[in-house]
Amino acid sequence: MQLSMTTFPPLEIATKLLISLGIGLLVGFEREWAHKDLGVRTFAITSILGMLSSVIGATFVIGSLAGVVVLLALVNIGNIVQQRPLETTTGAALLVTFALGNLVGNGHVFTPTATAIVMTLLLALKPQFSRFAGGLTPEEVRGAVLLGLIGFVIYPVLPNHSVDRWNLVNPREAWLTVILIASIGFVNYVLLRVYGGKGIYYTAILGGLVNSTAAVAELSGPLAAMGADGRNLAIVANLLTVVAMFARNLVLLAIFSPRAGVLAAAPIALMVLGTGGFIWWSRRSAVIIPDLKLGSPVSIRQVGTFGLIFLIIEVAGSLGQRLVGQSGAVVVSGLGGLVSSASSTAAVANLSAHGHVTTFIAALSTVVASTASALVNLPILYRQNHDRAMILRLLAISAAITAAGLAALLLIHFLHPEV
Repeated sequence: MQLSMTTFPPLEIATKLLISLGIGLLVGFEREWAHKDLGVRTFAITSILGMLSSVIGATFVIGSLAGVVVLLALVNIGNIVQQRPLETTTGAALLVTFALGNLVGNGHVFTPTATAIVMTLLLALKPQFSRFAGGLTPEEVRGAVLLGLIGFVIYPVLPNHSVDRWNLVNPREAWLTVILIASIGFVNYVLLRVYGGKGIYYTAILGGLVNSTAAVAELSGPLAAMGADGRNLAIVANLLTVVAMFARNLVLLAIFSPRAGVLAAAPIALMVLGTGGFIWWSRRSAVIIPDLKLGSPVSIRQVGTFGLIFLIIEVAGSLGQRLVGQSGAVVVSGLGGLVSSASSTAAVANLSAHGHVTTFIAALSTVVASTASALVNLPILYRQNHDRAMILRLLAISAAITAAGLAALLLIHFLHPEV
């Protein structure tokens, strides 16, 4: 039976032709620039073939796909004969391009277009991916796999209700917090691996996002070896890690309790600006120091520690709130901040999200936990430098910045007591 214009509407076919041609050209130009055997014309024609086969019928789709497979086989056989590398990646890209053209023929636009862009990006970033993969350690690979395990395998099977008669622990909510803290830590760890060698300022900020206490411990040694020149840099580095830690905790608070995050934003921003002002006044030329030897924040031990600390702080905070009122959560957060300000922040934010503490108490607890975590850095610095004057100066700066943040928070609460 002869196919009519009703079967192939000209405007619709023209639109599909242009989209499939664009997809083929996009991928093909990248392969052409990479000096591959299959270039822009082959990819453009294959994409158009995929579009036409879907319009003509299922039988033609199968035949066309078989033709593409035969083409790839011939190309690779020729490479084998000439003792050249096989075009496996290019072959896979050509098959995907045929499938994308087929989707266009079936009326899809977003899926094939977005996929073509992502695939072209993956092909173009081969050198960067190769360098990054070559620098990965077994610990980092295990961390990424473990992150996927706790997020996509363990989390869905956990019960989403309290498992005790006092309504203190919800396994799924607790595990979601562990996933979030581990994910933020792992992303920052990757950034530290990529950018940490660019100078002490980058290193201190990215290290503070991963683990402020561990970063200070690692930085204090090289800076102490610099003598008097390293004294001021040690103060700046410590303050930068604290700023990064405050910012990370504010993000955690905002994720679990948006209202508390908004309330804490202004005080923490004031503290960050105050710290930034001192850093600007005390700045020195960038100093290149050895890479931080921070382990991956995603390991069985680290994940277990995150979860245990979070549960202890959340249970203690709930009990403290029930026994002695809202101030109990603040006290528990301060004590928890000495161990892990991230876990303390997530715990009090979770309490606020469930209405167990007010947004003001959640914001105040975050500031207190973060300050407590910052104070832990002082004995570490003193052990490396044995400089009492530097520690007292840093303590005075920290006290002034903390006082400013708490004053701003109390002022907001006084002006808006409903929060």
